[in-house]
Amino acid sequence: MHHGHGHRRGEDRAQAPAGAEGRGGVRRMALSLALTAGLMVAEAVGGWLSGSLALLSDAGHMLTDSASLALALLAMIFAARPADPRRTFGFRRAEVLAAQVNVGALVAVCGWIGWEATERLRHPHGRIQLGLMAGVAAVGLLGNVVILWALRHDEGINARSAFAHVVADAVSSVAVLAGAGTMALEPGLGWIDPVLSLFIAVLILWGAIRLMREITDILMEAVPGHLDLAQVSQAMCGADGVEAVHDLHIWTISSGLCALSAHLVVRPQAVGRNDQILHQVKERLARSFGIDHTTLQIESAEYDHRHEVHTH
Repeated sequence: MHHGHGHRRGEDRAQAPAGAEGRGGVRRMALSLALTAGLMVAEAVGGWLSGSLALLSDAGHMLTDSASLALALLAMIFAARPADPRRTFGFRRAEVLAAQVNVGALVAVCGWIGWEATERLRHPHGRIQLGLMAGVAAVGLLGNVVILWALRHDEGINARSAFAHVVADAVSSVAVLAGAGTMALEPGLGWIDPVLSLFIAVLILWGAIRLMREITDILMEAVPGHLDLAQVSQAMCGADGVEAVHDLHIWTISSGLCALSAHLVVRPQAVGRNDQILHQVKERLARSFGIDHTTLQIESAEYDHRHEVHTH
């Protein structure tokens, strides 16, 4: 019986990103956070002064963007801490814990926007200063474009979540601009402002649901969505000397880091060539599926499994 662990590069990936690339990601995230927080304050003040709920809602959306970016930044910093005897994968899953907090914030903001928009539809608000509303929305849109450009190459559950939030916020800014223009042409269409707020709330909620599903898959140790268990098993069986694969498990440790464990049943004539078989299987997994953190058990067809607990 032989256990094979992932290549050294796989162990390195279990640690947080380091070097120039890692530092660059932290700087980009910090810059994006500063820009988003500044735009959030500008939209909150602009929404308060102009009387636009849509602009206030967009500020609320940017609050969740700021939280997402802050959590992603904290996750990157925590992930840089090395593994220890109690946390053998380091702090990579700190990003999952951060994302859970982010989901709660998203749902809370949605609830507030929905309530306030409903109240304004029932009891119309006073006159909205459309020029101020449009000007602040335009500044917000420009800022979102800059942030999207800065984040375009970053990965990770929180970084991708933050990117999706900013995309939705850019769409919201466009909607607010269009709404301001429409109300300027037709002053009697004041209901557009709270309706736009509900639209923004739906965008926020959709992002929360997607993030919640991704978090659930990670915590349930589901097979990553981009991988097919049957295809992975077939590729492993294609290695010279491998007769069958069983007890195959693939799960996500954190974004960009998948782990795999499996039992390899080898043909009688291949017994004793464990190192060659392990090398070939690991090479296939890394090349075809990007999986290089593996634990593989090699056994013959006659191996007695009576003392093993099977989950399926």
